[in-house]
Amino acid sequence: MARAHKLDCESAAADCRFVVQSEDEAEAIELAKNHMREIHGKEYTDDELRTEHLQVV
Repeated sequence: MARAHKLDCESAAADCRFVVQSEDEAEAIELAKNHMREIHGKEYTDDELRTEHLQVV
């Protein structure tokens, strides 16, 4: 069974229901970085997202 990489924005930014989920970790991180920059005006590194917010489901 394939694993997916998931980032639930609510865990990073309160009151946001945005969820990124992809089988490709790099794609999930890139989508999450773009969302955080464009919607929340916050910059996160790949490592910050990977270690603090990304889940493997």
